[in-house]
Amino acid sequence: MKYDYLIVGAGLFGAVFAHEAKKAGKNVLVIDKRAHIGGNIYTKEVEGIQVHEYGAHIFHTSDKKVWDYVQQFAEFNRYTNSPVARYKDELYNLPFNMNTFSKMWGISTPQEAKEKIAEQIKEAGITEPKNLEEQAISLVGRDIYEKLVKGYTEKQWGKRATELPSFIIRRLPVRFVYDNNYFNDKYQGIPIGGYTKMVEKMLAGVEVRLNTDYFTNKEKLDAEAENVVFTGMIDEYYNYCYGELEYRSLRFETEVLDEENHQGNAVVNYTEYEVPYTRIIEHKHLEYGCQGGYGNTMTESNPKTVITREYPAQWKKGDEPYYPMNDEKNNALYQKYQELAKKEEHVIFGGRLGMYKYYDMHQVIAEALKCVEESLA
Repeated sequence: MKYDYLIVGAGLFGAVFAHEAKKAGKNVLVIDKRAHIGGNIYTKEVEGIQVHEYGAHIFHTSDKKVWDYVQQFAEFNRYTNSPVARYKDELYNLPFNMNTFSKMWGISTPQEAKEKIAEQIKEAGITEPKNLEEQAISLVGRDIYEKLVKGYTEKQWGKRATELPSFIIRRLPVRFVYDNNYFNDKYQGIPIGGYTKMVEKMLAGVEVRLNTDYFTNKEKLDAEAENVVFTGMIDEYYNYCYGELEYRSLRFETEVLDEENHQGNAVVNYTEYEVPYTRIIEHKHLEYGCQGGYGNTMTESNPKTVITREYPAQWKKGDEPYYPMNDEKNNALYQKYQELAKKEEHVIFGGRLGMYKYYDMHQVIAEALKCVEESLA
């Protein structure tokens, strides 16, 4: 056999695995059906701006080992994720914090905010939430739910909140401080020059074949490698023998605008159900120090900007799957596929689709490092 590892998918999991296997002296082939590396973290330059082709990706972690690991491949900027929510003509800071509560209720102290939320929870009188709507109201009260949770969640899942199970929202982060930093993690940022350059460094010296569909050439490709690392959909690998797992998909509309600064923030969520997209990303604001809009503090600014509208979509076979629907029904079906996977001696399943789990980037890296370590042992 020509290769020790055939890695199906040139996304983050595949790139980390490939880098570590090559470092250990293994022969590696990486394939991807897309025309580019990087999977969903792929970025490309448009009008001098790094555009996140598949939605905004902000790296964040409290795991120093993972943070130190990615520093080998990129220098990170100091971007801090501070999204804004737009409900009709009202703008609110996220996550729910004192700026949010002050704008919503005209209050100024944490005690006033706590009392307001407690009063609304008591008024609702929900003791055993039967669906997502009741669960959310029992956690944060009706005002926050109606304006900032309901419409966004219904668009995201493609169902009304009263039809969604309560366990989807186990908790809603409420902060009684004036802090708009969305993440609690110690480390946060975005690679300067984009994620594609970072993945290129991970795959340096590794053979990569793009525009290559694994299932079209499966028999031939399998014959070339001793082990397969599969980062696609686990149910597709087994030809949907137990049925299809459910995923959510996304559709993106990207346009270049002749404006220096369109919305003043990288991420603006649209929480009304009637607005068909969930958010607008203005990509230049993801590049800390390069986004313009600072008046005299910057000598140069880009007169153009790039925005992307993000539309959630029902997934059907043939569409791009973005994240798994980890409800009880789908998790039970995944367990069946996982039992098949456990019997494989030379196939490793990884990433969001291979492990059917909603992983953030730092979790994908940690899992890839763990899997390659076990495989090389």
